[in-house]
Amino acid sequence: MSRRNVLILMSDEHDPRYMGCSGSQLVKTPHLDALAARGTRFSSAYTPSPICVPARAAFATGYRVHQTRHWDNALAYSGQPEGWGHVLQRKGIRVESVGKLHYRAEEDPAGFDVEHLPMHVVGGHGMVWGSIRDPYQPMSSGKRMLGEHIGAGESSYTEYDSAVTRQTVDWLRESGKRADEPFVLYVGMVAPHFPLVVPQEFFDLYPVDQLPEAKLHPNTGYQRHPWVEAYADFSRSEESFRSSEERLSAFAAYFGLCSWMDHNVGQVLTALRESGLEDSTTVVYTSDHGDNVGARGLWGKSTLYQESASVPMLIAGPGVPQGHVSDTPVDLLDLFPTILQGAGLDASAYVDDRPGRSLFELANAPDEPERLIFSEYHAAGSNTAGFMLRQGRWKYHYYVRFQPELFDLENDPEELNDLAPNPVYAPVLKTMELALRKICDPETMDALAKADQLALIDSVGGIEVASRMGAPGATPAPSST
Repeated sequence: MSRRNVLILMSDEHDPRYMGCSGSQLVKTPHLDALAARGTRFSSAYTPSPICVPARAAFATGYRVHQTRHWDNALAYSGQPEGWGHVLQRKGIRVESVGKLHYRAEEDPAGFDVEHLPMHVVGGHGMVWGSIRDPYQPMSSGKRMLGEHIGAGESSYTEYDSAVTRQTVDWLRESGKRADEPFVLYVGMVAPHFPLVVPQEFFDLYPVDQLPEAKLHPNTGYQRHPWVEAYADFSRSEESFRSSEERLSAFAAYFGLCSWMDHNVGQVLTALRESGLEDSTTVVYTSDHGDNVGARGLWGKSTLYQESASVPMLIAGPGVPQGHVSDTPVDLLDLFPTILQGAGLDASAYVDDRPGRSLFELANAPDEPERLIFSEYHAAGSNTAGFMLRQGRWKYHYYVRFQPELFDLENDPEELNDLAPNPVYAPVLKTMELALRKICDPETMDALAKADQLALIDSVGGIEVASRMGAPGATPAPSST
């Protein structure tokens, strides 16, 4: 059998609209654009949860968050349920990782033969303070979520991404010499995740006097949904800027980090080609979730809007249509069968009750715009769970104890007009809620998440102890721990 390899590139917090291949006239991503040109881009891709640890556990296992019960950034993946990596190991296929995983600990059997330069949650327990909910625990560390410095420069994260890139390039060059040994390599980069600091040359790509204003800022009269207002009150990122000039620098730094990440992707893809591996390797580029980037006066993730819940999804390699855009909605769960199929396995033998479908099949089939996609949030800054359904033109947000939201993405792709209060759309709301309840009962899952989180809090000694456990913001890079 011919050699089959898979290279998965996962960034962190990349809103997919900030790529040239997605139509951005602002953000420069030439290497991702070239990858899309020789493969397929999925125009509507989503995260199973708009926060790191739950999304990554779902990515690893192919199961939804309420199935794995990795609810927040304290409850990290440790190898159960088993995921695609375990399948590959049992089949004798080399499977390794470089960079950010955000699982529990390196010694856990998480499905990799070797983890190079891994980044995991702090202390094996993550942000336990974020598990305190209803009422949630205010951020009280005194440190800004987005970083103490915003603008041009180097951070531990940019240094870490440089190290991850070098390690990956070396790994691929060495693998090019082992022509008869197929592999699956996962590479985790942290950019464009905050802190919002980026090397000067990438910051300078985005002059602050030429940047567009973010939409729906509350100072223009826009009123946030009450569930979203709670997250805004929790994070208070917009209020933490020291000046209007620093706020503009935050936009330039985020866009610069997108281009910095693209630069690193380019080095990896060059090494893949120069090692003679490009023709035999399926390449996937995605992210764990998006970023609000100032929309609605919000930064970071943790909402169900397009900015936060969407992810990029590019795939290229053998059997993938070139220069193609698929409008079939997809999510990170679809990577479970995709990775196995890319490695030459019969994915159907391992999917079981997992909801994902192979991107190879979806890319080669007619578009299925009515395919239903689901996401959920049970983490920091929320007192109750939030659930998202995307089906066709409709995007529906169900918030436990709050009124829902409904958007028509066909006519309102920026989600400017919530249709839920309009009685004309009552039938759509009913249909979407019924679809949600076929997947899970939202109130039951909300209660289960809180019970698991309370059990964790009790196990560490109660709320006072839990409130001091875990990194106050971004997880430190390994060299900082």
